[in-house]
Amino acid sequence: MRPRIRVIYNPTAGKEVMKAKLHYVLDVLEQSGLEASTFATKGAGDATAAAEFAADEGFDYVAACGGDGTINEVVNGLARKAKRPVLGIIPAGTTNDLARALGIPLQIEEAAKTIAERHQIPFDLGQIGSNRYFVNIAACGRLTEITYDVPSKMKTMLGYMAYYVKGLELLPRLRPIHLRVESENQHYDGKVMLCLITNSRHVAGFHDVAPKAMVNDGLFDVILVKRTNLGELIRLVGAALRGEHLEDERVVYFQARELHLSSKEPVELNIDGEYGGRLPHNVQVRASHLSVIVPS
Repeated sequence: MRPRIRVIYNPTAGKEVMKAKLHYVLDVLEQSGLEASTFATKGAGDATAAAEFAADEGFDYVAACGGDGTINEVVNGLARKAKRPVLGIIPAGTTNDLARALGIPLQIEEAAKTIAERHQIPFDLGQIGSNRYFVNIAACGRLTEITYDVPSKMKTMLGYMAYYVKGLELLPRLRPIHLRVESENQHYDGKVMLCLITNSRHVAGFHDVAPKAMVNDGLFDVILVKRTNLGELIRLVGAALRGEHLEDERVVYFQARELHLSSKEPVELNIDGEYGGRLPHNVQVRASHLSVIVPS
């Protein structure tokens, strides 16, 4: 019997390019010796349910086709299972941070060829509480509201520019939040503009937000931006574009395996660009919990 792969795709991701390319993807996978079938998501939670079904049915591979939100849903469906299919990724979203971090081609056709080669590596996941997972980033602070405050239609029409438009709208209203962060080797209690807990170097289109991060080192890279004014924050963004932000006195950087986040005020957590509930939260690394296909 041929190995089976379930292609779970979001037809509205990015600029809806996946719908036009689906026939090519299936042909590439079939030609490589895989038996391919598809599932199109229609709403929130569909990708998670489809991934759980694929795991229960004994599929060997699951391909997540869409943006980081779709990949997050698929991973949440796989991560809870004792026997987990290997994950493939076909980036078709707006930012595609995880695909960039893994070196997966951003062209749908080339990403399909990568899956066809089936070269895989172990991959860490972040776990929130008892059964919620993230693949790339957990964050809090007013700036993170941009990612789930941009309407889907706006992202479809404008692509990545939609985030810049929303960011410019939000900048004048940015205010620090209180945050308490406790880990095995670090304690912080104070006002921050932003907290990033990342599994890779790529965050929100920035290539080296966490230059030391690796997807399978069993560690989070944690970045806290202390209370600052708007002008200093804009200059810090410029430093981040050059990869020079970690040396700034307004930045706290460390690595950790487990964190506890809490606040004296209502603070929301953003998980892979989606709403992740209010603090407090425990966040821990699940080392090498999945296998993911990457270019050989």
